[in-house]
Amino acid sequence: MGTGKRGLLAAALTVVCAVTVLAAPGAAFAAPAPPPGAGAPGPSPTPVPDKDLEQVRQKLDTLYHDAAVATDAYNAAEEKAKKQSAEIAALAEKIVAGQRKLAKLKDQAGAAAREQYRGGGLPPTARFLLSDDPGQVLDGAGLVLQGQQAANHLIGELSDTQQQLQDYADDAAAQWKKLDADRRAKAAAKKKIQQQIDAAKKLESSLEKKQKERLDQLERQAALKAQTTWLDTGILEKIHGKASAEGEKAVAFATAQIGKPYVWGAAGPDSFDCSGLTSQAWAAAGRPIPRTSQEQWKQLKHIPVKDMRPGDLVIYFDDASHVALYIGDGSIVQAPRPGRTVTVAGAGSMPILGVVRPDA
Repeated sequence: MGTGKRGLLAAALTVVCAVTVLAAPGAAFAAPAPPPGAGAPGPSPTPVPDKDLEQVRQKLDTLYHDAAVATDAYNAAEEKAKKQSAEIAALAEKIVAGQRKLAKLKDQAGAAAREQYRGGGLPPTARFLLSDDPGQVLDGAGLVLQGQQAANHLIGELSDTQQQLQDYADDAAAQWKKLDADRRAKAAAKKKIQQQIDAAKKLESSLEKKQKERLDQLERQAALKAQTTWLDTGILEKIHGKASAEGEKAVAFATAQIGKPYVWGAAGPDSFDCSGLTSQAWAAAGRPIPRTSQEQWKQLKHIPVKDMRPGDLVIYFDDASHVALYIGDGSIVQAPRPGRTVTVAGAGSMPILGVVRPDA
């Protein structure tokens, strides 16, 4: 194998060590170092007039929605990184096994070459012409032919093994590039999430205590209005589906998490984001599903809203950026957004994109 091939193989074998650093779950929630002077108090935020509180509520909804979209991108990159890490580790194992096989084949080829050297290196025809006992040579001709066939097979196997090793090294290099790209995608999504959350917190910090209470009231009123509008369609009268055995387990898991905080990128056991809650609920039911709300919408079976049953997932907003688990009677359990906890809400309190069923 040439120097270039050996370099690729060595690089592939060292990839596994780097994978641990690039895709370590513990790195997902590391807070960025504060910039110089971050501890110094800044100017007091401009007070918000009471008449603008509804605009504030809508602005906060937008900021947290954008944070949710970025969170989905972060989670998707995290899942890809995990998959690529596993693939690189598997390739490294194949490379190690291939190198052992190659070394064994080279030993066999060396032994064959030494045997030929001891035999004078003459082909069977020459030995027949020069031998004092042509009959003995003829008797051994068949064995010589078998030896030649074995040697050809050995050479072919050596060549195939070298090619396999090169392919594995090329695959490992390609997976490394993908892993690095997803690492950068994770970093960009994390930055976007933090920007949106920081902007929301800054906006909320500009409110007085009574205004914050009023803002919470406006949020509840908006959710109640949406839920009432949804129920007024008569949809609940059409929903009579009963949970499957797996669906009951998913509901039991999700409702047991009520009160735990929302943390973006979290999938338990102490905190969750929206798809972290739904994916873990169904994992607990013995049915693994995609990690993100967008992939849950893409990959799981779509069900008409009127046919949904407890355990089904309700996907929200046109971009499938939020998901909750239906628990029956027009209600969902969800991890709503930063600053909130896992809670029960009305299934129609947000714009429904559709419903999917993990155990269809």
